[in-house]
Amino acid sequence: MDFLQEGEPTSARCDDLAALKSKGCPEQDIENPRGSKRVLEDREVTNRKIGAAEKLKPEAITQIQPQKLVLQLRVGEPQTFSLKFKRAEDYPIDLYYLMDLSYSMKDDLENVKSLGTALMREMEKITSDFRIGFGSFVEKTVMPYISTTPAKLRNPCTGDQNCTSPFSYKNVLSLTSEGNKFNELVGKQHISGNLDSPEGGFDAIMQVAVCGDQIGWRNVTRLLVFSTDAGFHFAGDGKLGGIVLPNDGKCHLENNMYTMSHYYDYPSIAHLVQKLSENNIQTIFAVTEEFQAVYKELKNLIPKSAVGTLSSNSSNVIQLIIDAYNVRFEINVTANECPKKGQNETIKIKPLGFTEEVEIHLQFICDCLCQSEGEPNSPACHDGNGTFECGACR
Repeated sequence: MDFLQEGEPTSARCDDLAALKSKGCPEQDIENPRGSKRVLEDREVTNRKIGAAEKLKPEAITQIQPQKLVLQLRVGEPQTFSLKFKRAEDYPIDLYYLMDLSYSMKDDLENVKSLGTALMREMEKITSDFRIGFGSFVEKTVMPYISTTPAKLRNPCTGDQNCTSPFSYKNVLSLTSEGNKFNELVGKQHISGNLDSPEGGFDAIMQVAVCGDQIGWRNVTRLLVFSTDAGFHFAGDGKLGGIVLPNDGKCHLENNMYTMSHYYDYPSIAHLVQKLSENNIQTIFAVTEEFQAVYKELKNLIPKSAVGTLSSNSSNVIQLIIDAYNVRFEINVTANECPKKGQNETIKIKPLGFTEEVEIHLQFICDCLCQSEGEPNSPACHDGNGTFECGACR
């Protein structure tokens, strides 16, 4: 007995396109919605040369293309688009140079000083709008990280060594375009001292990241060069000094000195990653050969960071900084399932260290068009009882 009306299918109505055609389905009756992409903003990346008369504000420079697009996604069907990134020539750059001044850096101090000078000289070759700042760190000023006897607090070094008093982190020079001032201050730096080998660099990195007003970060490319010859303390190590409060990730600089090292624990790696990402800061670790392996592992946990060797020849560290970011990505976006509530979504993609981003509006194809074109009380249904929708009565 056949309960089907004339013209109704006698086999499965859902199948792949080739199978439906082989069964004799008219092509105009086949619903096969496809995904699509539509670019809404597509400004060309900026090409600006050093020395050109044209002086553009940072917000007038485009380094990422396209800027906004709409993707219509069908489940399981990827949509692909090209993303172009080009750091504009002569684009403004802020570089903060953070130096370890513990006693173990004594032999490396001259190399560090020359590295800072070379960095400034090389950066001036690729941008005329360059600012540089300088900070230094040692360790938390409590036992067992340093000796707290009065004499050792005045001069933590032994013998006739004249060392500066220990400190956690000091912002020596906020970001400035005055290169001579940077050279002068770096040349005046003296080592300090502490008792254990790992250093308190994470405290310093946290303050550099969150103290934007004091450091002087602009809304441009932000680079942090971190130079040391030792490992690092991280969250939990503060318990050795009776410090149990987790790092609060806030700025605590008074007169350019970090004042809460004795009160808050070191930050965790995850906490540092969060704050560096929030503030668009790219970190470059310039470390001695002995600790290359340690910092390469750390690099894998901190997005967009890099590691170079601190040596008499600083060209490898410089190259990490001046390498141009001329990159093209092919990006695939695939919906694995339809959202439960059917809402559209928006995602954003941006390179770490930059404020520009690509805004992608996602629209999901979860229904056939014919579902919205149903014919109520259709004569195609038995005695008009039902809605004729997508070739079937419902």
